[in-house]
Amino acid sequence: MKLRFTKMQGAGNDFVVLDATRAPLDLSPGQYRQLADRRFGIGADQILIVGPSPAPGVDFSYRIVNADGGEVEQCGNGARCFAKFVHERGLTDKRAIRVQTLSGVIEPSLQDDGRVTVDMGEPVFEPGRVPFDAQGLVPRPVGDHVQWPLELDGATVYVAVASMGNPHAVQRVDDVDTAPVAQQGPMIESHPRFPRRVNAGFMQVVARDHIRLRVHERGAGETLACGTGACAAVACGIRLGWLDARVDVDTRGGRLTIEWAGPGHTVRMTGPAVTVFEGEIEL
Repeated sequence: MKLRFTKMQGAGNDFVVLDATRAPLDLSPGQYRQLADRRFGIGADQILIVGPSPAPGVDFSYRIVNADGGEVEQCGNGARCFAKFVHERGLTDKRAIRVQTLSGVIEPSLQDDGRVTVDMGEPVFEPGRVPFDAQGLVPRPVGDHVQWPLELDGATVYVAVASMGNPHAVQRVDDVDTAPVAQQGPMIESHPRFPRRVNAGFMQVVARDHIRLRVHERGAGETLACGTGACAAVACGIRLGWLDARVDVDTRGGRLTIEWAGPGHTVRMTGPAVTVFEGEIEL
């Protein structure tokens, strides 16, 4: 079969976007892996499938498949690219849209400067809802939150856990450039305390309104940027007492701006979304 696609990126987090608004698209995990393969396919961190409205009051549906062929609940950088895609393709003339994901409805909106802001919903910190198995662990209180000990190959690291529709484990490091992302990322991702695996964030606090961040993502490895990871890191950093309500997050692929007023409020993320090229591939 021949498949039309659009290649997009948001702060270096890259995607293959597929339009399934007019006809359903049912690819196998192997076909998704082929699309994401950087040598034998198009190359991407995730595949984004744009679907029609699933219910009144919702404009589109949205599925996210990782490079390993597994479907996940949420992707912040992908949400921005989704909004830019449907607007550029003439699928809607709305500058603010409501999109159904596996984890709920999100609301991206296009800004006058070309960036996209996404209301990512409220962060979840209760371990069981992340999900994180905290049984038998003694947390370390910090600020208005806690850090949990994780045993990694004989070493102990402390992480704050949160969900932004998908699970995150965030640890503070002195310098993201020398942080052991390649070594610890896979171990944290598949740690038995996280029954659905987890995205592993490594956060360097530069100032109360500025962090640097690297994220090892579930099913994708380290990516140049992770939107939900930035939201989770800032939300955890605010509750731990390290950050203010508006934070610039520098990733290896670019800058995201995260705003969170605290418990009871949703997280807002603003950043770039760029179309790279369009094409057709034989599957």
